Amino acid sequence: MIDYSALKKAVIDGDDERTAQLVKEAIEQHADPADIVTLGLQAGLVTVGEKFSSGEFFIPEMLLAARTVTRSLDIIRPLVSDSDMITAGKVVIGTVVGDLHDIGKNLVGMLLGGVGFDVLDLGTDVYPKRFVTAVMEHKPDILGMSALITTTMPAMEATIQALESANIRRQVKVIVGGAPVTQHFADQIGADGYCSNGGSAIELCNRLVGR
Repeated sequence: MIDYSALKKAVIDGDDERTAQLVKEAIEQHADPADIVTLGLQAGLVTVGEKFSSGEFFIPEMLLAARTVTRSLDIIRPLVSDSDMITAGKVVIGTVVGDLHDIGKNLVGMLLGGVGFDVLDLGTDVYPKRFVTAVMEHKPDILGMSALITTTMPAMEATIQALESANIRRQVKVIVGGAPVTQHFADQIGADGYCSNGGSAIELCNRLVGR
């Protein structure tokens, strides 16, 4: 009998070695890789996100858990074909033009990747046109934009307008986040969602893809 609760706890604790050991033991017991991912790794990471949102956990705990899951996924990945890997959806993320901050964006990318999203990170200082091109080429379910300084926030609205001009706005859900960004601002520019931190990003993206 596979103890997925122990695997989940190891992720929550950010215990890399214990998590890897439990994953290997589950594989030896012929557990379904999909169950290892969803019932153990992803379940733990979702709990970590909830604890972060409630103020019980902080960024170091989030990073530990995300890295733990990423490393354990590397153990599982060779055992399954790409078509068998569970994908919650595709997300393109980036920090808007004029802004070089990336810690929050990187954390969100790690967390979303850990819970099953296929994440494409465009990096920092991303122009609206580049976001539009990425949506056209990769056809993501969600486009996530980050800004950490108020003077770069208008680029978020400019990107949404660029999506509309290219007639692809309805093809993708747009979410925004970053220290100066608020729900009111997100509503004002016509975004589909706002996340205040990495934990809320998991919940928001799951909801937007109907998961």
